[in-house]
Amino acid sequence: MTAVPAPEGSPDAGMPWHFGDPFGEQHAAERDAVVVDRSHRAVIALTGADRKGWLHALCTQHVADLADGTCTQNLSLDGQGRVEDHWQQTESGDTTYLDTEGFRGEPLLSYLSKMVFWSDVHPARADLAVLSLLGPGLSAPEVLAALSRDVVPAEATAVALPDGGFVRRMPSPEGRLEFDVLVPRDQKDRWLSRLAAAGVRPVGSWAYEAH
Repeated sequence: MTAVPAPEGSPDAGMPWHFGDPFGEQHAAERDAVVVDRSHRAVIALTGADRKGWLHALCTQHVADLADGTCTQNLSLDGQGRVEDHWQQTESGDTTYLDTEGFRGEPLLSYLSKMVFWSDVHPARADLAVLSLLGPGLSAPEVLAALSRDVVPAEATAVALPDGGFVRRMPSPEGRLEFDVLVPRDQKDRWLSRLAAAGVRPVGSWAYEAH
């Protein structure tokens, strides 16, 4: 399979549009199990005892009391109430992870760093790659085994992975299966090979957006 990359300047820059069969990839996402390499996304880690309450004061969601293993979507707004940033937020251990569009990573990190003041919060880039998995085939035993799981995770929950990172199940109004796997960036290729061995097909951003 030959990857067809998204052009520079596109929101998908840094990931493939497709691998030569965009319609086949879309059908596979509906019927089987696929993986989308979204490692162009930026991941920010927040540590420190005040991080939850501090972030709660800066965003649109009630996140002051999120339990470990919880994931949700969140927004930051400008002074006129317009959306500046959207991110997926995950509580994992003593760290809050925010992953957002790649081109918004530095502006969001800069904004968060400027808003720390006296709080015990430490924003920093996290060297994690985002892999998104789609399709009913994700419940197959070999796929769950590749993710170090025995059963399908509950919606909107994240589970730590043995070698770093975590797997989270994304909410779906139609009950479809969608996981995000965030892994150390230097392990990304090994994870893609591991998932391929479990029967998970690589697809591009067009299949992801269609989903």
